[in-house]
Parts: sequence; structure tokens; C-alpha cells
Amino acid sequence: FSFNLSDLLCSFLGLLYQEYRDKSTREEIETRRLQDSQTDPEETSPSEETPSEAESTSTSENKAPPQINLLRNSNSRFNLWQDLPEVQNSGVLSILQPDEIKLQEAMFELVTSEASYYKSLNLLVSHFMENERLKKILHQSEAHILFSNVLDVMAVSERFLLDLEQRVEENIVISDVCDIVYQHTVNHFSVYITYVSNQTYQERTYKQLLQDKPAFREVISQLELDPKCKGLSFSSFLILPFQRITRLKLLVQNILKKVEEKSDRESTALDAHKELETVVKACNEGVRKMSRTEQMISIQKKLEFKIKSVPIISHSRWLLKQGELQQMNGPKTSRTLRTKKLFREIYLFLFNDLLVICRQIPGDKYQVFDSAPRGLLRVEELEDQGQSLANVFILRLLENADDREASYMLKASSQSEMKRWMISLAPNRRTKFVSFTSRLVDCPQIQCVHPYVAQQPDELSLELADVLNILDKTDDGWIFGERLHDQERGWFPSSMGEEILNPKIRAQNLKECFRVHKSDDSQRRKLGSRNRQ
Repeated sequence: FSFNLSDLLCSFLGLLYQEYRDKSTREEIETRRLQDSQTDPEETSPSEETPSEAESTSTSENKAPPQINLLRNSNSRFNLWQDLPEVQNSGVLSILQPDEIKLQEAMFELVTSEASYYKSLNLLVSHFMENERLKKILHQSEAHILFSNVLDVMAVSERFLLDLEQRVEENIVISDVCDIVYQHTVNHFSVYITYVSNQTYQERTYKQLLQDKPAFREVISQLELDPKCKGLSFSSFLILPFQRITRLKLLVQNILKKVEEKSDRESTALDAHKELETVVKACNEGVRKMSRTEQMISIQKKLEFKIKSVPIISHSRWLLKQGELQQMNGPKTSRTLRTKKLFREIYLFLFNDLLVICRQIPGDKYQVFDSAPRGLLRVEELEDQGQSLANVFILRLLENADDREASYMLKASSQSEMKRWMISLAPNRRTKFVSFTSRLVDCPQIQCVHPYVAQQPDELSLELADVLNILDKTDDGWIFGERLHDQERGWFPSSMGEEILNPKIRAQNLKECFRVHKSDDSQRRKLGSRNRQ
């Protein structure tokens, strides 16, 4: 049952990758909403999708199994594997089990999404990078920073897609794709690390060019208006490789959740996932490295030490949180004083291994009067202390700059700010709810329905359809969460997501996550520990 996939992809992939990805994730959200709305948990197993109309009436003869994963809107030009004429005419749908059909869909989505991604990359190169007017405006060094090694990335995608197409064309029932993903990740995907590590320079150069070169701004605007771009911005094309390598890992996770346990295909999927995770982490580290170094140099210049100087800049140190808090003056008996005399401003710089306590002085400088290793910090919340002591907590330094124990009574501007400081200062302190790593049966969960870009170091950027365990929440609209697919933790506004109410769906989400990471539990625990830091 072989067929020519290239012709098929050309015929239906009218969608650019940005559109494809957005539709796919929104469908994922809607599927989860539908599952979560099941009112009778006894009737629906969490491992089963909601039955389709076709399935409920009959599963005999030409009735297709439940259709999942991708939108079936006729305007979307998406195709499911089971919708292909070659598949429908072959008779395999009456032979294959529903679980195998779901697996075929998951593998087919990886292939078709790569085709859509390659189409968008090709447009970035042919429409923007190779535009003659743009070439004349940009200096060679500016063009290099802006487009980086995108030609290498596109060549890798083309080679990858050709191998995927060849596999699908071998047999209408796809044998596997994760072995191909594994080989290409190990041998070719390092080009993604190079591209993504350049992201900070890329963004800065793009903003500078828009600001300094009106001719550049004009050409980019005109190119964006071309119908080929479908209303998408130039910057949405530039960020494609980072979005794709992250999404590819999630697509392999989706396959992994559907393959038979203890099978060769599970083993291959686990190997592919592990290698992709390594590349994604290297990409993230590449992005962070430059911005962190610049930030540390900037902070070092602002600090003046009243105590013995501490060297701030270190390759293994980065900023976790900074900000102003109010310190209570005098002994506890002075609580009877008027509120405005009760507290004075202090400023904290919290690094992954060090706390520096300062007072702000003229000239955008900070005078350091105390410090402590982060591992020697303890926090304690004050409860029911009246309005003047609302959002107050105790910070204890077990060993401060003078090698003594010291305590500070600190007041935050809101409940969320207090909790954020407490969790950052003492990451091993128990949160309100259980964490992913505890392996308990149930935990509050939320799925992201609006993307969010982190504004502070202790916040977490969210993509559509991310599922997170809720570890803590505040009355003023913030959630501290742990994303299931990578165990990254951070704060985000509660308005970005919808809570998953069905306990069976929550249990299924956890079960699938444990399965994805079961190949190396010790590595998962290590990762969870590092993220808490």
C-alpha cells in the first residue's frame, strides 16, 4: 500500500507552520476541554478519547474510528492519516485496532508538520533573506546576525523531511518515525543550538535596525504585506527554528504515549525523546548564557559593599529575583508605632547560590550591608497579624556576612509578591500542593489557553496547550506551576489557563508524563531538583 506522499503534501499543505502549529495546539486544548467536561467519571476511562458520533452508532464496515489530534474543518486544509484516499481504499481501517490508528495519526502529524515547517523556512529564505532590496540595505554583519545559520537549518529540515517521506511511502501503515528522528537529532540537529543561541543578538539587532534604518523598516513592512506571508510578521519567521525543535519533542512525546509498552517502538521513541531533550536544553542554555553574563556585569557595577566585598560575577551564577521589600525597624515591641515608621526600604538581589541585601543609594547604586549563601536561608510566614503586618514574612540567615545568624522581618507589596519571594528564597520549602516529583495520585492541574512571556526571572513562559501541576496559588491571581513535559517551574497569571477539573484526566496526564520520563528516573529527579534552584 505505498503511495507518493510528496504530491499529497503539496496538495494540502497550504498552511504555513505558524498557522499549522496554532491550529494544532488549539485543537489539543479543545480535545482536553471535551475530556474534562465528562460528568460521569465511571463511564469514561482517562486513557480513552471522547467517542465520536460515528463510533457510538457503529464501528462496522466503512465507519472510521474516532478522529483526534488535528482540526477537521474543511477550511483548514488539514488532513488526517485515516482521511487519505489511499488509506480509505486499502481496507486497513477495518483491520487496525483504534489504538494503532491513533498512533498512525501521531506519526503522520510529525511528518506533515515538518513539511509545513519546511515551507515556512523556505519562505523566510526566499522572500526575506534573498530579497535584493533588503540585501542592499543590510551590512553583511547585520544580515549574518539577523539570519544566522538558517540555510543550514533549512538543509537539515529538507534532509529530515525526505527521510520521513520515504518511510511513509514504503507502506501506507507507517512502521515508525522515531528511529529517523533519533538519527537526525544525533547527527544533524546541532544546527538548532547554533541558531537559537544567537536569539538574543538577533532580537537586539532587529529592534536596532527598525529604529535606525527607515529603509529597512519600510522594506520589511512591504514584504510582510505580501499575500504569501498570510498576515504573519517577519519576527514570527525568525523564531521558527526554536519553536520547531521544542514542538518536535512534544510530538515525539505524543507518539510515546501511544506506542505499546515494552515494545521496540517504545524504546526507539524514548531514545529519540532523550536526544531531543538534550538539544532543547542546550538551546535554552545558549539563549540564557549571553543575557545572564550581561546582567551579572551590570549588577556588579551597581553594587557598593559596606561589608567585606563578595565577587558577584561567576560562570555558574545567575539572577533569580531582585526587588524592593520593606524591612521592619526595631524589636517586635515597636509594632505599636505608626505604620509608616515601622518599615524602611531594602533591596534584595537573589542569585542561584547567594543572597545580597542592600539599600538603594543615589546614582542608581546599591549599598550592600549583608549577604548569605542561598542554601543557608530559611523563611517563615506571619499569619493573622492585622493589616499593618499583612504579607509579612521572616527571613533567617543561618550564617550571614559576619558569620552570625540574622533575622529580617520583611513586608511585600502583595500576597503574590510575598509568596514569590518565599519560594525563591527557600526553594525546598513545602508548597501548598504536591509536586510532579512526589508521584502522588492527584494534584490540581491547569492547561494554558493563552500564551505568556515571562516578565521576571522567577516567572514561566507558557505555550498554548501546556499542562502544569499547580504547586501554589495566591488570592491576587498568580499560580506557581510545574510544567509536566519538562518539569520547569515558575509563576504566571492564573488568567492564562483553565483548571482541569476531571480527576481521571489529571491522573492520565501524570501517568503519561511518568511514562515519558521513565527511561531515566534518576535524571528526572536531578532535573526537578535543579529547577527548584
